[in-house]
Amino acid sequence: MRWHKRLLVAGIAGVVALAASACAGGQVRGAGGTPQPSTGQESTAATTTENTAENTAENDATFVYAPNLDVVTDWDPATSYSNEIIALANIYEGLTRYNAQTKEVDPLLATEWTSGDDGKLWTFKLRQGVKFHTGGTLDAEAAKKAIERTMKAGGGAAYIWDAVDTIETPDASTLTFKLKYAAPMDLITSSGYAAHIYDADALEENAEDVEDGKLDAGTGPYTIDTWQKGQETELTLKAFEDYWGGWQPEQYKKVAFRVTPEITTAWQLLRSGEVGFVQRLNPQLFEQAGMTEGVQAKQAPSFQNLLVLFNTADGPLKDVRIRRALQHAIDYDGLVAALKGAGQKASGLVPPGLLGHTAGLEPKQDLEKAQELLQDAGYGPDNPELKLTLTYAQGDEDQKLLVTLLTAALKQVNIDLQARAMAWNAQWDQGKKGGQDIFVMYWYPDYADPYSWFLNVFRSADDVQFNLSYLKDKEIDAAIDGLPRLTATDQLAAHQAYADLQKKIIDEQAAVAVPYVQTYQRALSADVQGYVDNPAYPNVVFFHDLKPAG
Repeated sequence: MRWHKRLLVAGIAGVVALAASACAGGQVRGAGGTPQPSTGQESTAATTTENTAENTAENDATFVYAPNLDVVTDWDPATSYSNEIIALANIYEGLTRYNAQTKEVDPLLATEWTSGDDGKLWTFKLRQGVKFHTGGTLDAEAAKKAIERTMKAGGGAAYIWDAVDTIETPDASTLTFKLKYAAPMDLITSSGYAAHIYDADALEENAEDVEDGKLDAGTGPYTIDTWQKGQETELTLKAFEDYWGGWQPEQYKKVAFRVTPEITTAWQLLRSGEVGFVQRLNPQLFEQAGMTEGVQAKQAPSFQNLLVLFNTADGPLKDVRIRRALQHAIDYDGLVAALKGAGQKASGLVPPGLLGHTAGLEPKQDLEKAQELLQDAGYGPDNPELKLTLTYAQGDEDQKLLVTLLTAALKQVNIDLQARAMAWNAQWDQGKKGGQDIFVMYWYPDYADPYSWFLNVFRSADDVQFNLSYLKDKEIDAAIDGLPRLTATDQLAAHQAYADLQKKIIDEQAAVAVPYVQTYQRALSADVQGYVDNPAYPNVVFFHDLKPAG
């Protein structure tokens, strides 16, 4: 169900609230955020504080997160690839977690790791004393079973393990990966999808309970309390008292997910004090949030960009001259200005903050060049009108703005753009059949690395999933296949490889235009303490790291 994953951050608002535990719809004092992952030292400190803070009142509040979409589409951590990343990131954990502030990988269920054999041998030491929610103890054999089950299932983001040849367990606390080719396993194990460590035996033995949301098998700070699919309060979580990270009295031990589809409703709830966190506002409401007492407005860069994919395989855009003309026709500066801070102009396919981000690739509108290319292809003013079809996400105001500006620009060069807003599943189904000239969608990585843009979106594919430009180029494929090895062994060479690939895909093949990288615009209650965005886990709130301002 990957399509839900793309909807998760498609620009529609969700909200987080804090409600008194006696009444989920009662008075709200806000809190929310994604602070840095715990380390072993922090967990020891947390346990010590819990044991000594005799005068600290226990926090009996419920932390309410109100997304705009269904909370869970798949409970299985092996195949989950959707909206449930927000809930599952608090139930399950991986070996590592990416730290967006340091741009390094931090320990989580692994305390340390080493690599050898030119990036083809990785050894992870596991944290001791970690319990599964099922009562079992984490050891190397259990971790191996979880990863191998995910690999065998082959769903969701299981491709992240493609480099793995064998997994060995020399002792109960050591996990060794032998790879078919070099790959950055420290980054891979930090993925928000498919990298969870879980009690695989329990999941297999209780598959029906897992599917029904009655059982989870993670190691995280929270476990499932109730799941009522289709209800406004769809999911509630409760503290896992044996969590290895420990608990402080002021931390939130109860979490609820209340589905709130409308952005204006979210904003009203925030202003009235019934909501503590709105994960995305439109520019107008975000500006208002910055001037509203009791509310704090925050901006944070993301790893998500907008892709305008051109059909390289069929129809009029099979002609590269027309694809290049479309690239030149987009009003990039006008679009970014109209977004009023919700996006920054892109420079290539890779957003800032990731390996391979390359300055100097910023696109510019040039209608004169567009007209020249169209004339050369037999179109443009004084030639037959060119009709093109475009599909984009229904309900996404940012994409609608792009379409409005592009339609107006193309009229000037005698192109009639027939744009259609569609629900994502319908748009995607049509796209997999090559049913449009231009396909607009967002993309963000499964872990903090640009590889997924190239592997999933631009590598040749007979069975089209996300290669919605339908690009087929053996030279590009070979370069993409070499990226994991370079990333693990020579980051300077990897950076250059990414830069070269972007020039081939954008400039030479003209398979895509990349107008902007999204900037998260959020509004929080002034009571929120410790909120830090982590773009590697889009819109995830790590509830265990939060507490109300004291």
